[in-house]
Amino acid sequence: MNFLQKIFSQPKTEIKPDPPVPSDDVGLNNNGHNKTGGLTNLAPGIHIGKLSHVGQVREQNEDSFCAIDSLIQHNYGREPFGLFIVADGMGGHQKGEVASSLAARVTASSILQEIYLPYLTNSQNANNRPLNEVLTAAVQHANYAVQEEVPDGGTTLTAALVMGNNAYIAHVGDTRAYLFKQAELKQITQDHSLARRLQETGQASADELMSVQNVLYKAIGQGSTLEVDTYVQHLPYGTSLLICSDGLWGPVADEDIQQVMSTASAPQEACQELVTLANKNGGPDNITAVIVSVGAENQADA
Repeated sequence: MNFLQKIFSQPKTEIKPDPPVPSDDVGLNNNGHNKTGGLTNLAPGIHIGKLSHVGQVREQNEDSFCAIDSLIQHNYGREPFGLFIVADGMGGHQKGEVASSLAARVTASSILQEIYLPYLTNSQNANNRPLNEVLTAAVQHANYAVQEEVPDGGTTLTAALVMGNNAYIAHVGDTRAYLFKQAELKQITQDHSLARRLQETGQASADELMSVQNVLYKAIGQGSTLEVDTYVQHLPYGTSLLICSDGLWGPVADEDIQQVMSTASAPQEACQELVTLANKNGGPDNITAVIVSVGAENQADA
């Protein structure tokens, strides 16, 4: 089977909602969620939702994700720190599952060692390289690891390092990062898929696009060299970042994702509703969603 043809498998995996967030803020219910709905009126801080599901067709879940939420202390005070990764494995026979898990772990380990751990040890070497270079190197390390340990497997990967009100994103493949702002959803990343390239030329029929929709021209583990896309996205008060596998954005249209994020009272609720909707629409692939929402303490940055 073609290396680039995705074959999803793995037992169903569900993540329980985060514990309630205590707050006395006006507009919050007893669970710390906003009463008015939507992800734009949350309590101070960053709020995380995450959920992965095998879907309705595949036997195994070859998606992997990482969600780390913390605070860092530096000379200018405290600010949110988070690392969020979604990887969508391919290769079949559990190789996709191993590849995605390995890539997520190697990427996270590399970023944490170079960015987060120096803050914990008060090292003078913190942030001695541009963040986009750190993220690129981390994903390239993951590419090398997958080639060495899972030679017949591969994976997509999208990673977002959130520091303060900015997200630094590294991307390979067709997992996606979206920005949800002022009730509108905008895709940040660009798919490294043959279907997208053909669509851009305007010369492919709908049937031709459908036949190559799962074929990628760039993925972790595909070659010895890897060019990584990087982005910087500002996250002011009231915005959310969604990272998801194609098991979500494929069956669920962008306008439906936008509607869910406009009405859900918390990121975890939004993740649950999105996964439910993807399954309702057939659940043809594994489904993974991670949502990071910025709460009211950053209102001045909007």
